[in-house]
Amino acid sequence: MDITIHTASLPHDDPEAALAFYRDVLGFEVRSDVGQGKMRWITVGPVGQPGTSILLAPPAADPGITEDERRTIAEMMAKGTYGWILLATRNLDATFEKVRAGDAEVVQEPTEQPYGIRDCAFRDPAGNLIRIQELR
Repeated sequence: MDITIHTASLPHDDPEAALAFYRDVLGFEVRSDVGQGKMRWITVGPVGQPGTSILLAPPAADPGITEDERRTIAEMMAKGTYGWILLATRNLDATFEKVRAGDAEVVQEPTEQPYGIRDCAFRDPAGNLIRIQELR
């Protein structure tokens, strides 16, 4: 089979804050931005990797979601337990410093994990956990 990862999805509750984080802090390019107000679907991705994207989407836009489910999603986002993604870099220390300088909430400084990787973690403006591991 010839299968690749094309797009992963993360929720956002503030499109401007999401853009500022993914575009300005992480350096991703904006591939599309559709909708208006808080109902915007924004696709971003790493420069030089046009086949891999992250869709930043309003979490409860699906008309099939109940009001109770919307409240649960909002509560989980506020706690940072709704969405997460794992990124990678060759220079973890420099990446960590750049992201920290962008005022992202630090969850974990660069750490050598007992399972053989070195990584760090942040929360994006919507509370999503962003783990970044070092490529060796």
